[in-house]
Amino acid sequence: MPVSEANQRSQLDAFTDHVTALLADPSTPHGLARTLRATAKEIALARDHQASQKAWPNGHIDETPTHVQIGGGTHHIDGFFNIDAVPPADLLWDVREGIPLHDASVQVLFSEHFLEHIDYPHSAKHYAREAHRVLSPGGQVITGVPDAAHVLNQYPAPPTQAAEMIDRWYANRTCRGDINTYLDLINYVFRDQDDDPTYNPHYWAYDAEKLTQLFAEAGFTHIEPWPFDATIANPKREWASIYVVATR
Repeated sequence: MPVSEANQRSQLDAFTDHVTALLADPSTPHGLARTLRATAKEIALARDHQASQKAWPNGHIDETPTHVQIGGGTHHIDGFFNIDAVPPADLLWDVREGIPLHDASVQVLFSEHFLEHIDYPHSAKHYAREAHRVLSPGGQVITGVPDAAHVLNQYPAPPTQAAEMIDRWYANRTCRGDINTYLDLINYVFRDQDDDPTYNPHYWAYDAEKLTQLFAEAGFTHIEPWPFDATIANPKREWASIYVVATR
């Protein structure tokens, strides 16, 4: 028998209180604390997603934006409607559950350093299929991710190469002291850890070949490298990232 919405909220509230208490307890084992942090994040995402879902139970919002950014966070693009699972956003929505837009309604769908933060294959392939569904004929999905090929092609790397990557990607992270070898950098790119609650882990790594295969499988027939455009993309993301554009 399905749990009512009110009962589900009540259960989530009670569970969240219990998780918070366990995380505040220094005796909670490290492994359990990591799992509980991930669980707390998912509960918070689910709450916001369910609130939006309540407003649009058919999974499609009333608006029909033609230029859409997915997972942009604080990166604002003029003229783009931003959908994200966390604020700030024009719409709080978990796109792992689908893109809440109408069929063939979008001209440009843009994301950067988002795809690696959702699980593969289920959510990543579902996102690619949803991108194909919401794009109008001739519409484009532009996707940027950390370039796994760039990182792997440097291995084994000299200390100067590792230092540049650390400064560019991890300057504001507490993990800098734990990046002791270049292989540590590779591990962070492939599976960035979640010990810092400010950051979300990486679930999958991509290169140009993998991005091409992902969108081809979703039905796109024309996929090519995207020339970096700082009027849309975040200039801080250009270094060691790979961008492709897939046209419907």
